[in-house]
Amino acid sequence: MSVKLVNVGFGNSVVSRRVVAIISAGAAPIKRLRDEAREEKRLIDATQGRRTRSVLITDSNHVILSAVQSETIAQRFSPEGNIPFRELEESS
Repeated sequence: MSVKLVNVGFGNSVVSRRVVAIISAGAAPIKRLRDEAREEKRLIDATQGRRTRSVLITDSNHVILSAVQSETIAQRFSPEGNIPFRELEESS
């Protein structure tokens, strides 16, 4: 079984099978989640100092910040790279 790494921006990658959710960063509950993760030392900042555009949650409950749009990261998870955003909304 091979490990698939997915680029989350600026040369940073995550193991695809460990990611549970990809969320847009704008909502207040997500900001609270980010703050809680920071306090509990579960936050990984992969933004390289840029604005956070998406948040990834892993199966180990780590929170990863990315400067790449959540739709773009979701497309990188698909082998064909063509998951319509509408499909993503329907599955959540």
